[in-house]
Amino acid sequence: MNIKQLLEKLEYTCVQGSLDKDITAVVYDSRKIVEGCMFICIEGANFDGHSVAAEAATKGAAALITCKPVKVEGDVTVIQVENTRYAMAFISAAWFGNPAEKMKIIGITGTKGKTTTTYLVKSILENAGKKVGLIGTIETIIGDEHIPAVNTTPESYILQESFAKMAEAGCDAVVMEVSSQGLMLHRTQGFVFDYGIFTNMEPDHIGPNEHSSFEEYMACKGLLFKQCKVGIVNSDDSHWKTVTDGYTCQLETYGFEDGADLQATNMELVKGKGQIGVAFHVAGLLNMDVEVSTPGRFSVYNALTAIAICRHFEVSEENIRKALLAAKVKGRIELVKVSDDFTLMIDYAHNAMALESLLGTLKEYEPNRLVSVFGCGGNRSKLRRFEMGEVSGKLADLTIITSDNPRFEKPEDIMADIVTGIQKTDGKYIEICDRKEAIRYAIENGQPGDIIVLAGKGHEDYQEIEGVHYPMDERVIIGEILKEQK
Repeated sequence: MNIKQLLEKLEYTCVQGSLDKDITAVVYDSRKIVEGCMFICIEGANFDGHSVAAEAATKGAAALITCKPVKVEGDVTVIQVENTRYAMAFISAAWFGNPAEKMKIIGITGTKGKTTTTYLVKSILENAGKKVGLIGTIETIIGDEHIPAVNTTPESYILQESFAKMAEAGCDAVVMEVSSQGLMLHRTQGFVFDYGIFTNMEPDHIGPNEHSSFEEYMACKGLLFKQCKVGIVNSDDSHWKTVTDGYTCQLETYGFEDGADLQATNMELVKGKGQIGVAFHVAGLLNMDVEVSTPGRFSVYNALTAIAICRHFEVSEENIRKALLAAKVKGRIELVKVSDDFTLMIDYAHNAMALESLLGTLKEYEPNRLVSVFGCGGNRSKLRRFEMGEVSGKLADLTIITSDNPRFEKPEDIMADIVTGIQKTDGKYIEICDRKEAIRYAIENGQPGDIIVLAGKGHEDYQEIEGVHYPMDERVIIGEILKEQK
């Protein structure tokens, strides 16, 4: 592809060389430079691509994209832009033939609910006969291919490459998680979202190499509503007007409160044999009853978000109802049937805020006992351990403290920190270091009416110990325990 074609939608200055050249590859990783490529100099947190500009030229790069002066010799074209990450998004889109234009692109941003909602949307649309690609925290899904995720929102080149594969596979739509980091680093430039969704906002991702303040975090989330055709926002969240400030899209709202375009009403908790869920009525832009097989108010929000999106695809009410009831998201309030007498679930809740939300929701079901099984990651904040211990001690009837990903710490030391937090409460607890044995204890001692939560690991299928990832999937562990019981 010609340099001019790749730069068609960008403002730039040609500092040296000719624009009349064909490019063999687009590269932003200096280790992947090949003869005739266009090398984009990215300024990262730990490495600046401009520092290897001269090396790129000697390796045969035909063009360099920079945002500051570089000294290079030979027949290499140097193009200066204001921001190389921004430029990379447009160059990547052009390189792959603007694949986003061939599908409907749905982008979901917010602190919580992104992952679950993407899978709900995929389930509903596929139930209605659409072919849907998915990009998110857990994985990228293209047809039958599941690619483990590195970032929630991939680098723009990887994103466009995924779009191209999805378009080639015949996808009608793509549903993706859009992180504030992804927006801040221009990973989602180069195309326009058909639908941009805001779920909710809480202080998160604030610190070194992330966001300098909550205000910046909100502003980055808000960029989505300057990059989409239709914005769909949770109007119950107190931050929604700040997040959508300066929006350039058509705007719709959803929520529980009066005034929302799509409103959830008459919420009821649903209990069954070893199962719990929630039912509610949808009013406003649609008029229908819905039931989902996951618990609580946040499950209603996730389902309502998915409904607000999928109504734009003219999915029948029957298809929506059927898909929502059947949908399962790995590691997100994932109910695993082990008994008719008690309920067991796996959830990714790995900080105090998430654990408090989950346990608080489950208490509304008035279980005989609420049993919390969790550990904390090694080489991470000790404060998280104290807080999670305190939350579990206050809300659970029994806490089983175990190991998570100890990394380079001793599991016993991490567990001792959790105990420090739990001892601020009157909560009962036991310590079982081996996670499989902790899960076995919870299942073998389950009482009628109990709700047991395995928290922290969620979708993860490994345990990280001293730099090694050992296979460990809680679904497999539960299956082994049940088999051993027989």
